[in-house]
Amino acid sequence: MSLASKTSNRPYAKITSKLFTFVCMLSMWICLAALAILLWNIFSYGWSRVSFSFLTTQPSQINPEKSGIVSSLVGSIYLIGLTALFSVPIGVGTAVYLEEYSSASRWRTLVQTNIANLAGVPSIVYGILGLGLFVRTMSLQRSVVAGALTLTLVVLPIVILSTQEALRAVPGTIRQASFALGASRLQTVWYQILPASLPGILTGVILALSRALGEAAPLVAIGAATYVRTAPRNLWEDDFSALPLQIYNWTDQSQEAFHEAAAGAIVVLLTVLICMNALAVILRYRLSKKIHW
Repeated sequence: MSLASKTSNRPYAKITSKLFTFVCMLSMWICLAALAILLWNIFSYGWSRVSFSFLTTQPSQINPEKSGIVSSLVGSIYLIGLTALFSVPIGVGTAVYLEEYSSASRWRTLVQTNIANLAGVPSIVYGILGLGLFVRTMSLQRSVVAGALTLTLVVLPIVILSTQEALRAVPGTIRQASFALGASRLQTVWYQILPASLPGILTGVILALSRALGEAAPLVAIGAATYVRTAPRNLWEDDFSALPLQIYNWTDQSQEAFHEAAAGAIVVLLTVLICMNALAVILRYRLSKKIHW
């Protein structure tokens, strides 16, 4: 192509570039506007219900004005705590093995492909699997442990993939330098690779747990209760509820007061999710500043 033809195409290229930039910015503002409208409607409708008594009062099917979310809030805390306990060691360990120990082979490719596919499986499928495996086969009943194990299946592919990305971001020169100084593979992974990849690992884990916090379909599939007055005391036997299930129960009622209570519970859930995502960003930023490559 001659220089003259390139020069003649410059105005068209500038127009195309500006048009593309405009379309991208318009898409961003549309998404932000939709999010702002959603948050405004929820907070304006449910903020009046959020109070200390709302967080510490038992739910009621008779008196919606005085109904609270303490049982479902405690149930969600138990679920997230156990889900983190189950998913983080297994997910991080699997990612470390695939990235640092496993050599390239058809078996590794097959496992990697299946993990990537499992990350896109609808959560209700994991709920059905949890019902058959944990509730019926293992006889865990409709307990908090069964719910946490089911949510572990949901978030485990996400934890594995995010940890793998964090491990791949560590420069190969760190591994080579560690091996050159006589360190074993275990010492290299434990003292060099994992600390360097910690910001990415923590970010992925927190984002995965925030997804688990908002899941309702897997819990409904295993038969978790949508209404429980008291928080579970025995994690292996007692029925439990969670914030998404409590919200679902209230939105299914006909009284307007229940809808206001559901909006208040949504405000609490969104606040927790926003805080978890903000924590992920802050941790990643602060820990990344301490790492010098």
